[in-house]
Amino acid sequence: MNRNDFERAVALHYDREGAPTVLASGEGEIARLIKERADAAGVPLVEDPKLSYLLSKIPLGDEIPPELYRAVAEVLVFILRMELTLETQA
Repeated sequence: MNRNDFERAVALHYDREGAPTVLASGEGEIARLIKERADAAGVPLVEDPKLSYLLSKIPLGDEIPPELYRAVAEVLVFILRMELTLETQA
């Protein structure tokens, strides 16, 4: 087995109306492709195996459940802070 056999990726969409929705989800080769496309599009990537496992159980197009709001919000805040830091350094 190689590392991709255990790799998982979940892409979320959030437009600040309603809860984030699951846009894409996959394991192994599909996870690698999700990550490649996100990277090529300039979408930030955050690795959190436990959260990605929980998010991977949500059907595509569905909103995340309330019990995951806090965890996903922490990821979004982390991304926003990183973007602000990069902007101020530019």
